[in-house]
Amino acid sequence: MRLALPLLFALSGLGACTKGADEGLVWPESTADAVSGYAAVVEASYADSLADAEALHQRVLALVAAPSDSTLDDARGAWLQSREPYLQTEVYRFYDGPIDNPEDGPEGLLNAWPLDEHYLDYVEGDAEAGLINDAAVTLNEDTLVSLNEAGGEKNIATGYHAVEFLLWGQDLNDDGPGARPYTDYVVGEGGTASNQGRRGETLTLVSGLMLTHLGQVHDAWAPGAAYRADFEANPEASFAKILTGMIVLSGFETGGERLQASLDSGDQEDEHSCFSDNTHRDMVQDVRGVLNVWEGQYTRLDGSTVSGVSVKAIVEEVAPDLAASLDAQIHESLTLAEALQAPYDQEIAPGNAEGNARVQALVVSLRAQEELLFEVFTAFELTVEIPE
Repeated sequence: MRLALPLLFALSGLGACTKGADEGLVWPESTADAVSGYAAVVEASYADSLADAEALHQRVLALVAAPSDSTLDDARGAWLQSREPYLQTEVYRFYDGPIDNPEDGPEGLLNAWPLDEHYLDYVEGDAEAGLINDAAVTLNEDTLVSLNEAGGEKNIATGYHAVEFLLWGQDLNDDGPGARPYTDYVVGEGGTASNQGRRGETLTLVSGLMLTHLGQVHDAWAPGAAYRADFEANPEASFAKILTGMIVLSGFETGGERLQASLDSGDQEDEHSCFSDNTHRDMVQDVRGVLNVWEGQYTRLDGSTVSGVSVKAIVEEVAPDLAASLDAQIHESLTLAEALQAPYDQEIAPGNAEGNARVQALVVSLRAQEELLFEVFTAFELTVEIPE
């Protein structure tokens, strides 16, 4: 779930943090290099996200043009692949940057969840549900954008999870993902459900919009772009923003909204990628995104590495013991995330003691990670307010 309100954080004396030992914190000289390295990692990971979204869009076009089990499988595979780099970018949220600033940040158009299936397309027991089956709704990009979250935050009409639902359908299986048939896209004889043409048009529009919105964010982080230039010109304030993304994604978002909430309810409707049963990968890649920022590096789709001065190196100069503890904790969180078993909805199922324990262990680790990041804020004479 994305935050409805921007995160508020207060910076203590950022204009005067390079002070003498008797006056307070001395910021490491390489802070600016770490901020520049972070910006390079951000740009590269959004570039990969955009490339994978383009591949997904092409597979969607192929599915709609010639529906078959093969083209549907290809589109599903492309969606799963597109999540791998994008999830690693979620750590760049929560400080009103290009992805989620209140003016035009497209995060809610890209990754909003949970999604009310009934709002978008037919569901079990209601064959005429959704805007796809409402002939009064004109299908175009502007309409879909205007309908996204109209009347409620679960009324999702765009983004990754809308594409996910249109590819898999409802997950009505205990041990697997949704099973929407390719015939939902066959117009005429052999087609299933209704409004197959409108369904294909919607899927094409939504996957195309992802390119627009990811391109918008990537452009803001491109070398020479105004946002990136301003970000790199204010290293101490930007370092605080970097830490903010790490702390909120670790505890409030991943540990709380995504893991603890779903574990408490035991309901697959509360898991992040419930139609595809890809939630276990969501957790891994969210934690990996935090590790990327911590270590100042990102492995690209082509296997090359973008790297620079790390956040870890900056924290080590100010609080070496704390840096060591946080390094160990982030790696523990990643190990625990990788231990989750698919499908995630069975991990959280009431009565699955071992699965519940695996999820709870990751929650505990992420909360400990959050507490250590609070200590980093204190060490750098910063404060952060976490939403309740």
